[in-house]
Amino acid sequence: MAQFNLPKNSQVTEGKSWPAPEGARNLQVFRIYRWNPDDGKNPRIDTYRVDRDDCGPMVLDALLWIKNKVDPTLVFRRSCREGICGSCAMNIEGQNALACTMGIDECRTPDNALPFLTRKDKDGAVRIYPLPHMPVLKDLVPDLTNFYAQHAAIEPWLQTETPSPEKEWKQTPEDRARLDGLYECILCACCTTSCPSYWWNGDKFLGPAALLQAYRWLIDSRDENTGERLDALHDPFRLYRCHTIMNCANTCPKNLNPAKAIAEIKKMMVERAV
Repeated sequence: MAQFNLPKNSQVTEGKSWPAPEGARNLQVFRIYRWNPDDGKNPRIDTYRVDRDDCGPMVLDALLWIKNKVDPTLVFRRSCREGICGSCAMNIEGQNALACTMGIDECRTPDNALPFLTRKDKDGAVRIYPLPHMPVLKDLVPDLTNFYAQHAAIEPWLQTETPSPEKEWKQTPEDRARLDGLYECILCACCTTSCPSYWWNGDKFLGPAALLQAYRWLIDSRDENTGERLDALHDPFRLYRCHTIMNCANTCPKNLNPAKAIAEIKKMMVERAV
């Protein structure tokens, strides 16, 4: 039987439980993953009690409320607050999502949804962790260095051989419409970090987000390097580790379908081989 040794300081412990704000009547409990690489201690789960009457409706509002009024040491990424930048991607109640577009009232886990939860986790608390299977820099901030490097590897820019036009590369409305459902990707990494194939082969498999971006350039009518792009993807791991589990499509906060894009790339591979 295989045995797995956890790395040093990998055992999550119970952290600090912060008191409820004085006079608050409408409370929501949050249990949040905390880890500081500088103190040498184990990760922990801190418990916070948020006054819903003094807080906005989104999970990001609650995190900002905690940081501003309870615990300024809490670390997380955020920027646009409009579901555009992808900065605040994290694991909320067991699913990858954007904290700025996930409502607190949406974070309700049925008792039978995750049977391994402890009684304390089933007390109505909202559980927040960093994106899964990524190195953590601190608290809710994952290290996306490899993720961005894989995106850069598909060369996400227009590549042409013919001389550039005086003004712009033109495209018909029909050709432009083919990019719908692809260009909207905000590189939040929700899909990639929900993919089991990426969990086990993240060093070789490009992952759903990078491959969706690759398909966006493969079918762009203005791009003239389709063959070279397909050559770069023709690899047992870069493309073919996708097993169409569909986690990527289920978790995408922009309702995109990376699995379909990957299937279309595989189809293009077959078509050029026959």
